[in-house]
Amino acid sequence: MELFEAIILTSISASIPLILAASGELVGERAGVLNLGIEGMMIVGAACGFAGAYLTGSIIVGALFGIVGGIALSAVFALLAFGFAVNQVATGLALTILGAGASGLIGADFVGVKISPTPNLHIPVLTDLPVFGRILFGQNAFAYFSVLLVIGIWWFLYCTRGGLVLRAVGDNHTSAYALGYPVLKIRWLAVLFGGGCAGLGGAYLPLAYTPFFVPEMTAGRGWIALALVVFASWRPGRLVIGAFLFGAVTILQLQAQSAGVGIPSQLMSSLPYLACIVVLVLISRTRRTAGSATPASLAISFVPER
Repeated sequence: MELFEAIILTSISASIPLILAASGELVGERAGVLNLGIEGMMIVGAACGFAGAYLTGSIIVGALFGIVGGIALSAVFALLAFGFAVNQVATGLALTILGAGASGLIGADFVGVKISPTPNLHIPVLTDLPVFGRILFGQNAFAYFSVLLVIGIWWFLYCTRGGLVLRAVGDNHTSAYALGYPVLKIRWLAVLFGGGCAGLGGAYLPLAYTPFFVPEMTAGRGWIALALVVFASWRPGRLVIGAFLFGAVTILQLQAQSAGVGIPSQLMSSLPYLACIVVLVLISRTRRTAGSATPASLAISFVPER
């Protein structure tokens, strides 16, 4: 049971940055925007978050710095994609490269420096319950916030008029524009929100997952977050399940390596990304057979502001 509890706890820890980053991207794609720069926003968020936490001694300030870093990079994406009508795919890829360079510059003086990680919650009696005590009542603030974030996004998208308008913009921007909705403003806000979530997901890595900063520490999590949105069929609840599964695959390869399984470590390390490719291929084949449209299929469109 202790091994089971340890695997669940580590899987949850590995899934949190995916949930945070993918949740923001889900909102953006629901608005009809495809932002491939999540990886760059996450690594900038990691650098800014660690710098803020180290300089101020506050995890909260570090998290806010990470959010601001992600929003700043997403603002560049929105300016290029909406202000100058640059291709969204090319802009997102460029931002990933820009983010990698900017994070190296921001975090150059903090490589190898350690901070105190985000503390875990401890409620007497409840946290000490066997098996599920630490899982439910022993997580850090990032874990609980990620759950609240997913619930909030679900409520906004399906229970509010603003969410209905945002989904209408993503499903058919021409009709939304004809009805008088400010399509570009809605997409701007969706992209900035997604950037903030990606920055927070990146900040989680040095502030809670590993209490230090190293270049490229996101290790492709931004790309996995993109795949998660498709895997979840743009539904917040499914996104949490998918993030946990990908987190479990990541932990599985670490557990297998520590157990001395006779499989090359390079192959084991590629398991999360292989799983990501397999999932995308299966979903693509299913949707091609069904002939269904997706929010991402509308992502390259450009409309003027009303």
